[in-house]
Amino acid sequence: MEQLCRAYWPPLYAFVRREGLGSEDAEDLTQEFFRRLVWKEWLGQLQHQRGKFRSFLLTFLKHFLSDQRDLAAAGKRGGRQPLVSLDQFEGDERERLDPVDRLTADQVHERAWAHALMARAADRLQEEYVADGKADLFHELKDRQPSEHGALTYAELGALFGMSEQAIKNAVHRLRRRHREILREEIARTVTSPAEVDGEIRHLLAVLNG
Repeated sequence: MEQLCRAYWPPLYAFVRREGLGSEDAEDLTQEFFRRLVWKEWLGQLQHQRGKFRSFLLTFLKHFLSDQRDLAAAGKRGGRQPLVSLDQFEGDERERLDPVDRLTADQVHERAWAHALMARAADRLQEEYVADGKADLFHELKDRQPSEHGALTYAELGALFGMSEQAIKNAVHRLRRRHREILREEIARTVTSPAEVDGEIRHLLAVLNG
């Protein structure tokens, strides 16, 4: 449940913000939504459903916000331990969750979902390299793009790490391949069929490309 909240808190919070609420009210409502998701066992309703998990959550959130408006229950939300705090997100990540005038609430949600998914994949990849004692290598290779060189050439990196130039090139390819694998794994956890993964990846890239 903690992983679920960490993964979907940013896009859902971004949606609530785009609906016109201030940051504090949006944070309170997002916390309350996840609390109800847990205690009212809404997730059990998805057991026999097919489709994208992010879409189901957004549908639940829209119904929840509609109910909150009808009940005018803003004063009934305090006093509970938050599942996720906005303070846990870095400054640049928090800025991405704020409203953007040219985007609809649904588009803001999609953008925040895409960034959160990419961040989770990158974090997992880094954790693997750190666990293998290759944190420095990861730092040097993580932003390398095909046919591009950073401050150091592959040969210079090889000398730095006691590897050949070809070994560095191979390491870059392995890093990119592993990143793609992790991204597929993350997406596969949010759909009901492996056949949907490729479509979600295409959608992810489309969102990131604007």
